[in-house]
Amino acid sequence: MFIWGIMLRLKEDETCLCLDADGAARAAHDGVFRRDTRYLSAYHWDFGAVQPLLCASQRGRLHQHLAKVGPNRAQALALVRTLTMRPDGFDDVWTFENTSSEPQTLEATLEVEGDFRDIFATVVRTSLPDPVIACEQGSQHLLLTATASDGMGMAVELAFSEPADGQAWHWTLAPGECRQLTVAVSLRADDDPVGNLPLPDHDAWRAPFTQRMVHPDHQRALDRAIDDVRLLLFSTPHGPYPAAGMPWFVTVFGRDALITGMMLARQQPGLLLAVLRHLAAHQGRTVDPFREEEPGRILHEMRAGELSRTARIPFGRYYGSVDSTPLFLMALAELVAATGDHSPVLELQPAWEAALAWLEQRSDDGDGLLSFAPSGSGLTVQSWKDSGDSMNHADGRPAPAPLSVAEVQGYAFAAFRAAAGFYRQLGNPARATALEARASQLAEAFHRRYWLDALGTYAMAIDAQGMPLAVLSSDPGHLLWTGIVPPDIAPRLVETLMGPALWSGWGLRTLGSTERRYNPVSYHNGSVWPHDTALFAWGLHRYGFAGPLHTVGRALFDLAVALPDHRLPELVAGSPRIEGLPPTRYTHACYPQAWAAASLPLLARLMAEMPDAD
Repeated sequence: MFIWGIMLRLKEDETCLCLDADGAARAAHDGVFRRDTRYLSAYHWDFGAVQPLLCASQRGRLHQHLAKVGPNRAQALALVRTLTMRPDGFDDVWTFENTSSEPQTLEATLEVEGDFRDIFATVVRTSLPDPVIACEQGSQHLLLTATASDGMGMAVELAFSEPADGQAWHWTLAPGECRQLTVAVSLRADDDPVGNLPLPDHDAWRAPFTQRMVHPDHQRALDRAIDDVRLLLFSTPHGPYPAAGMPWFVTVFGRDALITGMMLARQQPGLLLAVLRHLAAHQGRTVDPFREEEPGRILHEMRAGELSRTARIPFGRYYGSVDSTPLFLMALAELVAATGDHSPVLELQPAWEAALAWLEQRSDDGDGLLSFAPSGSGLTVQSWKDSGDSMNHADGRPAPAPLSVAEVQGYAFAAFRAAAGFYRQLGNPARATALEARASQLAEAFHRRYWLDALGTYAMAIDAQGMPLAVLSSDPGHLLWTGIVPPDIAPRLVETLMGPALWSGWGLRTLGSTERRYNPVSYHNGSVWPHDTALFAWGLHRYGFAGPLHTVGRALFDLAVALPDHRLPELVAGSPRIEGLPPTRYTHACYPQAWAAASLPLLARLMAEMPDAD
């Protein structure tokens, strides 16, 4: 039976280590990464003829056991590894023990290759000069340094606890003898951040997650998901921030972090508060078409690599998402609901009022819908399905921008209602009433323009000519989450979403299997995204659909269990679920990924709050 290959991903703060199943970095996308730069493209050991007995990661540590086996098939030499991540690197500790009655020879070689390239240098159509890497070698250290085109200095230093011949060690161990070798790998750069708040330790992070699953396999998946969100945290001056995913998205993302924070607000409200504070600190202040920045707009992403620093790409501080701004208002309301503490509304009042002003201005510009028309410097699609080929009509034609995507209108509806609540709290009932009326008008207009009675669902979007994208998609699941769907329409919509075209057995397909552009192994045209399905489940909880909620929840837990390390990836293929087989993988999914991991604690809570009547 086909089994997914295990990819080992370790991280602490902004330092990431991407390894293959043998604990080695040697393939095209492996390596040691930090702040959008791959410092090392190769880091792997050669011990000659040894057998792997264990290779697993847990809570930022890699555990390996290799064995040199004698003629009787018994272990002659044990090679045991514990690799522990640090914010600025990692400690690679090997213990070698002769467990035989004869002397044993150990030959160990460490292969290291410097890279110092922006992680997107191979995919972005712009040239960067190759870094000139200097090497300083000593018996107990190796120092690699490079300078980027903008003068940024970077370095990797390896310190060896035992003298080496190059990066090789040759020892003979007597029977029963143990030796230990530690390689301390440290990364540094001229722009290393200072003043960041420390991350919570793993036990403190786990402590508030008290929900227990009935099935042991589901519990293991839940534990892994909780640990994965902690793994993805990095430090900021405002507190911990969840990286979107490894290895390409260990940076600030607005949409992803807001949704991840909302999913975990009941257990870790401090995470959502830190996200809100950090995004408020980097909120749009001016008009800059290259960065798609506008006053009040909330970040899409913020990168630190050479391509971004030199403005070859706009992502050093990029605002090209239409939904992160209403999600900011929704997230603040979710934080208040989760904690009962209204003080963040006052603390963040300048930020949420600026976000509201942007939302009002953008939705006043035209037909009252929140739309996007990209400037051309960055993303062409600025809703969550942000691949360039995700927005198409039923006949397969790409839909022209400006586009008004369905779930974005739901977010705007919820954002207006959230802001109304803030103004009531602040003693401004007139403003609150006006915003509530605006939300009601938007809901009425939305249903009138987007509802497709023949399909029993909402259009995925409306294009520049006012034409609906009349296709079956997962987007209406988000609408249930926001509460914009009329209660009398919700049962029919749920029936459509759980129908054979959209429900794969593992989760919702982003595009129905009957659609012309359906492709199960695509980014947004038929794949299954766990977070997308989990937001649908949150909507089922909101509207009281206990049976479908548990069907969806069990499917996502089963999806995690079907993978070898019980870890949810960013997405899987939308192929139908076949009993006894794992899901078909998507070619380039992040693994782990924040809002996928956060989906399982959310689902555990929702299912506990609404037991299945069956």
